Amino acid sequence: MSLIQKTVVVSASGHEEREERLAIEVPYKVALNDEEIGSSMVLATGLEEFGAGFLFGQGYVTKVGQVREVLVCPEGRISVHADVEEGSAPKEVIITSGCGGTGKISREMLEGAFDPLNECTISLDEVNQFIREMLQQSPLGPATHCIHGCGLWADGRLQGFYEDVGRHNAVDKVIGAILMGKIPASGAVYTTGRLTSDMVLKCARIGIPIVMSRTSPSSLGLAIARRAGVTLIGYARPGRLNVFNAPERIIC
Repeated sequence: MSLIQKTVVVSASGHEEREERLAIEVPYKVALNDEEIGSSMVLATGLEEFGAGFLFGQGYVTKVGQVREVLVCPEGRISVHADVEEGSAPKEVIITSGCGGTGKISREMLEGAFDPLNECTISLDEVNQFIREMLQQSPLGPATHCIHGCGLWADGRLQGFYEDVGRHNAVDKVIGAILMGKIPASGAVYTTGRLTSDMVLKCARIGIPIVMSRTSPSSLGLAIARRAGVTLIGYARPGRLNVFNAPERIIC
């Protein structure tokens, strides 16, 4: 999922030719029961999971068990077949801080009360192991400096890991894996991207109780975490966490 590109490095010492590795970003359309819903630029891995997660963020798929089948066509189309209401009107969406097309959430996802989260706790030792294992999953990140990763830890191990050129896409792939029954929703999510409102919101709506990032949350991301009762962690490093909300789920 990368290619080699020749570049010229310009510095005080002059010009130097160098080869760099670039992530390959491609467009994919997402359809629900043969009706096109939207499209996004993605890294072409975990596309089945992305399709399901994308539709969750748009408000069309709402819970585990609805997705029956996902087909990925080489022409750039992800067809999701799910047990949802047919012929519903297009969802009203809110444009968020995301890019690449997935910085959108349905308004109904933002409004209303939250269901109880799938409760769990995690030890600081587990967090350390989680972060180390996740950051070792793919060579694309350090090779391209253009990739975000997102993983889910539950029952003492890394349950799933996905990556993409967009931080929203990587989170959507994890949520899609939950919707498809590949990984549990009770656990902790770690993302390399910042935790803006829609990223925290999607994790809360799917029931994930612990959400952490190597960077920071936004003010609205924190407000949503407080509404939903999510444990929100920023600046996560092995041995150190900055817990913005609900620290009781972290066991020292």
